[in-house]
Amino acid sequence: MKLLVTYDVCTVDKAGERRLRRVARACEDYGVRVQKSVFECTLGETDWVLLRTRLLAEMDEKQDSLRIYYLGLDIRIEHHGSAKPIDLTAPLII
Repeated sequence: MKLLVTYDVCTVDKAGERRLRRVARACEDYGVRVQKSVFECTLGETDWVLLRTRLLAEMDEKQDSLRIYYLGLDIRIEHHGSAKPIDLTAPLII
């Protein structure tokens, strides 16, 4: 499966800096960095479960944000943490 993994880790304290390093290291173990917090991954089901479990264990749901874009015939987005995603299918009211 092809994935795009993006993250935003709050680094206002030392714990956040450590989380950022651990999240980046997890992504580096399974994918290729294409921007500072964006990784492209091509994974089998087992590796994907391992990476996803590792990322969710590292992040702080109240401060950090993790988005996974599943690429392929059935494109979908999975979001965890803060900064809830905008519903792009909803009407835009200006």
